[in-house]
Amino acid sequence: MEPGKKPDDGSASSASSGLGISGTNNKKAGARWRPWLLRLAVVLVLALLVWAWLRPDPVSTEIVAVTRGPMQVTVDNLGQLRAAERYTMTAPVAAVVQRIALREGDRVRRDQQVATLELLPMDERQRQEAQARLQAAQARAQEATVQIRRAQADVQLTGSELARAEQLVGSRFIAPQAADKARAAAAVATAELNAARSREQAALADVRLAQSALLSDGGAAFGPGRALRVLSPADGYVLRIPDRSARPVAAGAALMTIGDPQRFEVVVDVLSTDAVKIQPGKLMLLEGWGGGQTLRARVRLVEPVAFTKISALGVEEQRVNVIADPIDALGALGDAYRVEARIVIWSAEDVIKAPDSSLFRAGPAWHVFVVENGRAREVEVKVGQRNRDEAQIIGGLQPGTAVVRYPGNQVRDGSRVRAPQP
Repeated sequence: MEPGKKPDDGSASSASSGLGISGTNNKKAGARWRPWLLRLAVVLVLALLVWAWLRPDPVSTEIVAVTRGPMQVTVDNLGQLRAAERYTMTAPVAAVVQRIALREGDRVRRDQQVATLELLPMDERQRQEAQARLQAAQARAQEATVQIRRAQADVQLTGSELARAEQLVGSRFIAPQAADKARAAAAVATAELNAARSREQAALADVRLAQSALLSDGGAAFGPGRALRVLSPADGYVLRIPDRSARPVAAGAALMTIGDPQRFEVVVDVLSTDAVKIQPGKLMLLEGWGGGQTLRARVRLVEPVAFTKISALGVEEQRVNVIADPIDALGALGDAYRVEARIVIWSAEDVIKAPDSSLFRAGPAWHVFVVENGRAREVEVKVGQRNRDEAQIIGGLQPGTAVVRYPGNQVRDGSRVRAPQP
């Protein structure tokens, strides 16, 4: 051993050798795991690609926003215009009617001759029938007189009620709607009075015809040819003539129909279940009559008696006629013209509303699908009034909320949805 040198105990050499062996082992371990990590990354990438490929596409559906504004609930059906007062002229006895010179649309005046009948000889049976018709016509005239008195009393009563209601509205004791109802009742009573007077005129005309039929049996009262003149009971226009030719007619055969086409009413038949929701004074909207604007009318009468009507599907329905008076000028519309009527039974100026098609039943409650971050979320809502297009939302939604308009079977709670591409 050289002086000044420490003896070599071999420890440094051993440590260095140990470090070399450990580094080699780590390199070998890393080399063994690297292929597995690559394989795992490839598998993950492939799994992501497969998931992206197999993932269902978002459901394409129409998405609309909940809005706020006016809303109406209506009863809709087809209707037609008709002359408010129609008079059907009939032959009081069996006779031969001469050719009628008038045509549809011609104007006639009250007591104007509209047809001429050549009377046939009367036997005892015909004479008794003519007497019975005279008595019936006189009874109808008396009834019409009584109805006029009743209508006059109604006009006085509704007038006083209107004055009292307007006074109470002025003092803010009752709501203005009460005055509107009283005003509508007064207008209805006035219209009924005018109708009763027209019915009295028609009844008196029937009396004159029946009397003429009895007088004509003597022959001399109407000159040669035993002719009987048929007179118009009121001012108006000829609406219909079944046959203008000269021909024999039986007693009671219709000769023509006279009415005033300037005074129309709208008649609409509705289901009896809808008729109970309609009250006189309700607004009626007339559409689909050939013009571009919507005409207004006011319900005057809901007939108290229903009738049976067969629907297009062959189902028997109980229907009721609803009669309304026009408010706006009808322009070119005429008798028996077709209109599409919507009777307003409820309305509000400011409500939250959603499309009616967005609602669906889930048990006893109504639900909608709300769209949040591209996903459909099922939400329960409270619904008020509904019409064919919209529904009043009382609770559960706010204006501006996006909802699915037509939720189909593909839409589920949590489904991804999107609006269709234009």
